[in-house]
Parts: sequence; C-alpha cells; structure tokens
Amino acid sequence: FFLTQTLLPLLNDGSSIVNISSGLTRFSFPGYAAYATMKGGVEVLSGYQAKELGERKIRVNIVAPGAIETDFGGGAVRDNQELNAMISSLTALGRVGLPDDIG
Repeated sequence: FFLTQTLLPLLNDGSSIVNISSGLTRFSFPGYAAYATMKGGVEVLSGYQAKELGERKIRVNIVAPGAIETDFGGGAVRDNQELNAMISSLTALGRVGLPDDIG
C-alpha cells in the first residue's frame, strides 16, 4: 500500500502494477495464518487499486504462486519428497513450481 501510494505520482497513465500474493490464500494449513491473511489483504487491496486507478488506465494484477521449491516453510515443498510428489500429481505440469517459473 505505502509503496504504491508513494510511487503513484511517478506512474504514467496506462502503467501496470503487479502485486504478489500466494496460493496459501485458498487453503488452510496450520502455521500459516498470519502469512495467508496478509496475502489475502494484498488481493483485496489489488481489487480496490484496480477500481480506483482505472480512470488512469493503470492495470493492477496479482501473481499468486502455488507450491514452489524454495526455503519457504523450512523448504517443506523442496525437501519433502512425499509432499512434492502429491502436489506434483495435482498440477498441470506434473511438477511443483521453481523460482524461475515466477520470474
């Protein structure tokens, strides 16, 4: 919020804002309540930003990655082969995400 608010005068009409959320806003796992709640707030904020900045043709979108092989959560997806295989079986690509998939 504060970053966008501060930089808004520098954005040209027709610019884009990309906010980062998480797939954890769609599931409930113990230990992630604060993180998922904050990311849910980012999604609500993005909707309001899109409405409020639409007059200037500023687009606001969200990238909400799912399971990615990183250190997040102590590397649970990366290091737990059983979890990794289960998640992989549910994805279109047949694997969990990699950091380079997000950019």
